[in-house]
Amino acid sequence: MQCLRSHSAFVKMCVHIFLSVCVCVCVCQECTDGYEWDAQTQHCKDINECEMIVGACQGEMKCFNHYGGYLCLPRSASVITAPEPSSQSETSLPVETNEAFSPCPVGYEAQGEVCVDIDECRYRYCQHRCVNVPGSFSCQCEPGFQLAGNNRSCVDVNECEMGAPCQQRCYNTYGTFLCRCEQGYDLSPDGFTCNDIDECSYSSYLCQFQCVNEPGKFSCVCPEGYQLLGTRLCQDVNECDSGSYQCAEGQKCVNVHGGYHCVDSNGCQDPYVQVSENRCVCSSVKPECRDLPFSIVFRYMSITSERSVPSDIFQIQATSIYPGAYNTFRIRSGDDAGDFYIRQINNVSAMLVLARAVTGPKEYVLDLEMVSINPLMSYQSSSALRLFIYVGPYAF
Repeated sequence: MQCLRSHSAFVKMCVHIFLSVCVCVCVCQECTDGYEWDAQTQHCKDINECEMIVGACQGEMKCFNHYGGYLCLPRSASVITAPEPSSQSETSLPVETNEAFSPCPVGYEAQGEVCVDIDECRYRYCQHRCVNVPGSFSCQCEPGFQLAGNNRSCVDVNECEMGAPCQQRCYNTYGTFLCRCEQGYDLSPDGFTCNDIDECSYSSYLCQFQCVNEPGKFSCVCPEGYQLLGTRLCQDVNECDSGSYQCAEGQKCVNVHGGYHCVDSNGCQDPYVQVSENRCVCSSVKPECRDLPFSIVFRYMSITSERSVPSDIFQIQATSIYPGAYNTFRIRSGDDAGDFYIRQINNVSAMLVLARAVTGPKEYVLDLEMVSINPLMSYQSSSALRLFIYVGPYAF
């Protein structure tokens, strides 16, 4: 004969009924949680959860069995176990308080007739923060950390791999992270956003002509007629050498700073006649040539604006030297403002000097004359160099 309820005991009782027949009747008794029926003693006995449950307590906590349950306490704690009851069923267990047995649920302790929540956080089980809750506790970590598998230790969180809000670069550190920016950007006060640095606003010397700010960098540009030399300097483009000029027939290209000029291949004017590509003569047999230089040679040059002064810009050299002749040099025409002067070097050469700073674009046509006097032969003659000076629009 069997009872139908689990964890139950049955007691055979003989009941005298009619005709003096003895009938066995099952009287079922059930054990409460934490106890099981002992067929030998015919009583409910305590279950040792510390032996039956694998990992009943985690981390540094130790499992202590007591009647009807178990406790997780620090390993330094000690519990005095009372003798096991011998002949009482679970229904008649005494409700009394001692060090080995508590009638309160796990996580509570008896104080008189009241069960009071245990403050488990006093045992410093958690690495960072311990939060006590009724009947239990939980461990929490500071920002930048997460709870490890043992539910008590805290490990660093790599925010850079978890979508940290850095706009450009992210560096993980212990418990937090740092945002950094690429070269050419500044980190904004919010610590996440990168703002472009306007390098052009910091200095006017970054570029020789003009600075152009770009995202994360800057670049230098040059005016028309110039090209970038390296990263910041500008140099003139020689259109005459590159062939990027357009001159009419009978003209030739003369390169100047920032552009070019087309000049007549034959610059001789009456009464002069052309004798070579850049030389004209006026014969002394012509009455109109009597007070004019015998020959004129054409030269072209270009200088930059705002040149430091005084500045030597062109040297005049005699091509024919006669014994006993004495040579002098002067500016015959074209320097009405007095921007130039002649410094004679010796008997056969002189230097044209820029006396005042000039700003272009501007053009000068100077006739530089060399007068030769031979007192022994009572002879005097002169020749001129017609110098076209083009002043560029910039100081480069």
